[in-house]
Amino acid sequence: MTVYAEQLLPHSIEAEEAVIGSILIDGDCITRLAPILKGTDFYRDRNRLCYEAAVALANRNQAVDQVTLAGELDRAESLDLVGGMAYLSHLVSITPTSVHAEDYAETVSRTAALRAIIAAGQRITMIGYQDTADLDAAIRQAEDVLYSVRDQQRTADFVSLREVLDRYLQDQAADLDPLSAATPVMTGFGDLDSLLGGIQRSDMLILGARPSVGKSTLGLNMVLNAAKGGRTCAVYSLEMTAGQLALRALASETGIDSHRLRLGLYTTTEEERIMQAAGMLSDLPVHIDDTPYQGMAEIRGKARRLELQHGLDLVMVDYLQLVQGQQRGHQANRVQEITEISRSLKVLAGELDVAVIACSQLNRMVENRPNNRPRLSDLRDSGSIEQDADVVLFIHREDMYVTEEEWGQTHPGQPYPRGMAELIVAKHRKGPTGSVMLQFRDNQVRFDPVERGMA
Repeated sequence: MTVYAEQLLPHSIEAEEAVIGSILIDGDCITRLAPILKGTDFYRDRNRLCYEAAVALANRNQAVDQVTLAGELDRAESLDLVGGMAYLSHLVSITPTSVHAEDYAETVSRTAALRAIIAAGQRITMIGYQDTADLDAAIRQAEDVLYSVRDQQRTADFVSLREVLDRYLQDQAADLDPLSAATPVMTGFGDLDSLLGGIQRSDMLILGARPSVGKSTLGLNMVLNAAKGGRTCAVYSLEMTAGQLALRALASETGIDSHRLRLGLYTTTEEERIMQAAGMLSDLPVHIDDTPYQGMAEIRGKARRLELQHGLDLVMVDYLQLVQGQQRGHQANRVQEITEISRSLKVLAGELDVAVIACSQLNRMVENRPNNRPRLSDLRDSGSIEQDADVVLFIHREDMYVTEEEWGQTHPGQPYPRGMAELIVAKHRKGPTGSVMLQFRDNQVRFDPVERGMA
């Protein structure tokens, strides 16, 4: 059965021989083929050995022809394995021209990718035969196997400035469509969106604050606002259940005290508002995963599956320090784990071309300073969070650190900033930093623009 399967593996010996023949006719074409082909793409070993020898010569800036290639193969004790000089002469004789070398290479690369798909299928079959009790883990392994095939096919090469500018102008034209895949994801807070230009796709925004300041609330507000604009959103809630998030969303949308909502203490009129809000929220493209203990492999796999099934624009993780690292036990290094988690979230943003919001705890140094305004160094557990983030946004509330009496003594005549939240853009890789003021309504679980809040 194995021999029969191997006979059916996709390949093109003719294209492989034409690739090597083209290189022997025109040694310079190896520079055009190297970004397209890898040695492992060849089905027949002797063609692979010839190609790898040609690449080795090119890497040393040596000429590539029949004589030099034969010498390189001989030094590697591979000349007899490929068929000697006679085989190289045969390749030259059957190759009509080197002009179509890239076309031959594309055929070799395509058939290699098809073989990789078949191999992935066999690996997935073996995963199924393992009969593991952890079905979710098996599915994640199968997904990773399949996605690894796609990742292996991603190559990049130089592009001309003209191509880059054409692509940029096309993206700018697409910005006229608010739901275009090229447009950023808007947070729904006008001043913040003006400062950031929205959250750009493939970017990671870190939303940092101390506990109970409102980072989960602001993150959820951003998700709901984006979803109202037609964006498909995924929420990984590692701290709260989906039910708790739903209650917060209802309180935010209706303006009804979340405590009364939870206890069912609302009037008939308020009940009508709740039903209307529930209907509207139910139609939003928001998907919630409240699995409390999961790592980046699970998060990545679920996001990929959601992107395939429904499309995906925005991912929110609440919060980063609750994501499980790969290390376990007393030897676990939390700084290294957070570094890996942070980088994996940034990679996920790029892989799926989505905006990522990652909530993050701040360390206690914020509370021990006379000036309690957060700094980039306050990001907890790892400096890599700051490095990986495209945007770092802090929530700062004076009323968390200063009582009304203390405020009156130090700021006579100025109103106490109850619920006033300053959003500090401490890092913005693609634009300016600054700050935006919002009004935090704790009982209604939402942030409002200052104009609305002060009205």
